[in-house]
Amino acid sequence: MTDTDTPHNLPDATFYKTLLESTRAIPWQIDWQTLTFSYIGPQIEELLGWPQDSWQSVNDWAERMHPDDRDWAVDYCVSQSKAGADHEADYRAQTKDGRYIWIRDVVHVIRDASGNVESLVGFMFDISERKKIENKLFDLQKELEELSFQDGLTGVANRRMYDSVLELEWNNARRNQQPLSMILFDIDFFKQYNDHYGHIQGDDCLKQVAKTLSKAATRPRDFFARYGGEEFVLILPETDADAVQKVAERCRSLIFKQQIPHQHSPVSQVLTLSQGVGTIIPSHKDSIKAFSNLVDQRLYRAKQQGRNCMVNAG
Repeated sequence: MTDTDTPHNLPDATFYKTLLESTRAIPWQIDWQTLTFSYIGPQIEELLGWPQDSWQSVNDWAERMHPDDRDWAVDYCVSQSKAGADHEADYRAQTKDGRYIWIRDVVHVIRDASGNVESLVGFMFDISERKKIENKLFDLQKELEELSFQDGLTGVANRRMYDSVLELEWNNARRNQQPLSMILFDIDFFKQYNDHYGHIQGDDCLKQVAKTLSKAATRPRDFFARYGGEEFVLILPETDADAVQKVAERCRSLIFKQQIPHQHSPVSQVLTLSQGVGTIIPSHKDSIKAFSNLVDQRLYRAKQQGRNCMVNAG
């Protein structure tokens, strides 16, 4: 045996203790029989403010946890430990001054010669910065998701959102045997508007029309969206044929009151709308596509009949 192989050349306990206590991770050990801390690193005081010697039992660990995290985190860690399974848990730990810091606990189960759980050893990691980044990414994802359902120009809901809402309201109407109504709008002679006033003013016009027509969605479930181009759509749940006709007339009035100049319109000196209107109490033999096509056909007929009008039958 050479000098380098002698036992006294191996690192002693002091070396390992120094190594553990010099890391940012906080080492700890819990005796499973007594559920008391046999050791916790001094870094705990720097991170959470609680003195090292104040960590006596698992109750201290549990009580210094955010109330919303306590039950599930304790139940999960105890059940995994009883099963002898290594595990991880993320939770918010309370600092001595009342703040909360995100902690990741990585736990390893130590068994005795008989295979029984003897102790738990692990490391606590401060993952607050990681959680901040995760939350920012989550908020960004949520914002992007919301934007994916929003028309970029007018700010109202887009065609994708319309498809989702129509399917939802269709199923509700069919299940509850309630009327479902729809109005499809088209700005009359919008190409001529763009050609005369320019695309920048044309975009402003679309924004103004969207803002004006959205006022017709007065109930929580009324839904207004940009259908595409210069077309908009209004979905009116639990609205019968008489009621939707009144809404359509109100929409026409709302636009007229805006007095948006349109010098190159053959039907008026101000901007006007054509409207296709439909109402249905859907049954299992009906389809969303057929109903949508019907309303679209009525809009087409309104344009054929001279525009600046509404078609709600035939």
